[in-house]
Amino acid sequence: MNAHQTNTSKQGNNGKLKIALAGNPNSGKTTLFNALTGLNQQVGNFPGVTVEKKSGSTTLKGGDRQSIKVELTDLPGAYSIYPKSLDERVQCDILVNTTHDDHPDLVIYVADASNLKRSLFLCTQLIDLGLPLVLVLNMMDLVEKEGDNIDHQELEKELGVPVILMSARSSMGLDELKTKMLGEIGQSQKRFIDEAEIETPVIRKIQKIENVGVYQAFQLASNYALLSDERVKAEIEKIVDESRFNALQYQRQETLARYKKINLLLTHILRHGPEGQTKLTQKLDNILTHKVWGFAIFLGVLFMVFQAIFSWSEYPMMLLEEFFVILSTKLKSILPEGVLADLLVDGVLAGLSGILVFIPQIALLFFFIAILEDTGYMARVSFIMDKMMRKVGLNGRSVIPLVSGVACAVPAIMSARTISNWKERIITIMVTPLMSCSARLPVYTLLISLAVPSKTVLGFLNLQGIVMMGLYLIGFLAAIGAALVLKWIIKARERSYFIMELPVYRAPRWSSIGLTITEKVKLFVFEAGKVIIAVSIVLWVFSSYGPSSKMQAIEDKYSTEQAAAQYTPEEIDSRIASEKLEASYAGLFGKAIEPVIRPLGFDWKIGIALFTSFAAREVFVGTMATIYSAGNEENTTSIREKMRAEINPGTGEKQYNLAVVFSLMIFYAFAMQCMSTLAIVFAETKSWKWPLVQFTYMSALAYLSSLIVYQVLS
Repeated sequence: MNAHQTNTSKQGNNGKLKIALAGNPNSGKTTLFNALTGLNQQVGNFPGVTVEKKSGSTTLKGGDRQSIKVELTDLPGAYSIYPKSLDERVQCDILVNTTHDDHPDLVIYVADASNLKRSLFLCTQLIDLGLPLVLVLNMMDLVEKEGDNIDHQELEKELGVPVILMSARSSMGLDELKTKMLGEIGQSQKRFIDEAEIETPVIRKIQKIENVGVYQAFQLASNYALLSDERVKAEIEKIVDESRFNALQYQRQETLARYKKINLLLTHILRHGPEGQTKLTQKLDNILTHKVWGFAIFLGVLFMVFQAIFSWSEYPMMLLEEFFVILSTKLKSILPEGVLADLLVDGVLAGLSGILVFIPQIALLFFFIAILEDTGYMARVSFIMDKMMRKVGLNGRSVIPLVSGVACAVPAIMSARTISNWKERIITIMVTPLMSCSARLPVYTLLISLAVPSKTVLGFLNLQGIVMMGLYLIGFLAAIGAALVLKWIIKARERSYFIMELPVYRAPRWSSIGLTITEKVKLFVFEAGKVIIAVSIVLWVFSSYGPSSKMQAIEDKYSTEQAAAQYTPEEIDSRIASEKLEASYAGLFGKAIEPVIRPLGFDWKIGIALFTSFAAREVFVGTMATIYSAGNEENTTSIREKMRAEINPGTGEKQYNLAVVFSLMIFYAFAMQCMSTLAIVFAETKSWKWPLVQFTYMSALAYLSSLIVYQVLS
């Protein structure tokens, strides 16, 4: 575990230079990461843990030097090397343990220049670890607005590392950083705190065994339990136990000594000016975090978001629908008749078109979420919701997973690991899937269009948008109610606290938002697309084939002279297709479960879609598109038009009336129909108990609520 000498010393690992971006939360790491990597990003998990790993690549070119391929990792935000959450534990292991696969050749430390005291604490710890490091003073635009001045040359001299002034949002300083990354950067020759204060016999033993510096040995002694290297962990644990090393005592001493020196350093390098931006932030917070107006404004923001989602997406959605109808018709005319043509058009294309037409709404949803996060408003939402959350067994940090659940429950549940209190974390995980995610958006949009007219109320309010917002609020209220019940069921004595630093308000960085939308929509389309194609192919086969005797009987029924005299050739083809669908294997399955779902107003076709959408909620739309294409020979209308024209054979009225549509929407609002969510709940809780409880209570809630809605409205 030798300390680094320069940032190029390890550049032989697949020919790439490994660079890690570290820093406090809200310091602008992700903005800089996006600026450096663009669309060359990948999202996964760090090996062995369910902590999101965001990595990317870029190529640096400089002068006569050969191009260098760089692999960047955006480490989870942290305030110190002493971990308080799973995210911080991962960062500690990667940076302290030089044998870790993700240990970097160079650290780019991104500091919030408007809050240097807080930012420099972790930075000086990493310098003392002996890591080759570049300090980026980000958000210099805010510092200038305040009228402050930072002597970065003096700071560079005191710390012994390169210091770059930057505003990642405007790319100011980006070229200078790239140039610096090309150079050879060694570890600082200075140590920020006096190592003699922590150099104990225990530390010297670890130094001798692992061949590391004093401070690195101190961190190994303090955090050995978090290391992924079992050999190192066992060796250090033995030394620490034998010496009865009191890590907490030395950590407190180090923290006091470090902040004392940071305060002294700031008196030399920082000059304050008038607090313009801070005063503006305080004035806005007086309104946006008000105990009454804060809630009212938040509801108003949500209202405008859903109005915009429906109003702005209507035209592009219509164009996409027309495109797929024309494409289906064209393919039908070009491809030779047969099984392959039917599979491609009625199976794959019908299933995909059912979800792709909703891209405009998905993009708008992520657009608004990205703006709320980028401006700093989302942190205020957490703050104003904390008091209410505590009453139902949660805290302000639970708001982040809940609001993130509007996009997708999987990363939202993963983000709950920042909640240190076990009970509050479990409750947050259990109720987050009740928040209406983006996968429900296509289902809601399709169903709302069947029963709710597209008209304005009071001259400017879109009625469909109002219903959509109502569904999202119902999900939120259900999550709060479920949390209240779980608060009394789950027992724990651990006390909780909520500390969150509110960032200053900033204008959104549109290029970063564009990258976020592109990444999220691409992920949604490709992830959903893979599932939908697989389900559509299987479903097409089961809806096109059935018991041969029944299929032949239908053919014989309409091949008689009596049938030819009673119906036109087009009507005969339509009836044969419809009856074959009902007699198919898929139809037989739907008929088998129909008695269970009939009290909810659902027929056998809906039953098939309910079953297939357990793979992912959005599969409902693709399933309905495939089912109605299998029963429609012409295939010249959109899925919405096909469902709108569906007649209930028992009543002779429209199948998708107000009662059925609202019953179905409520079912999807509450039901746990996402295998990925159940899998991530198991991964986060390390037990099948919680996902099974979650699936059971959400399914029961969905069935009972849907039953009540249908019986009342019908």
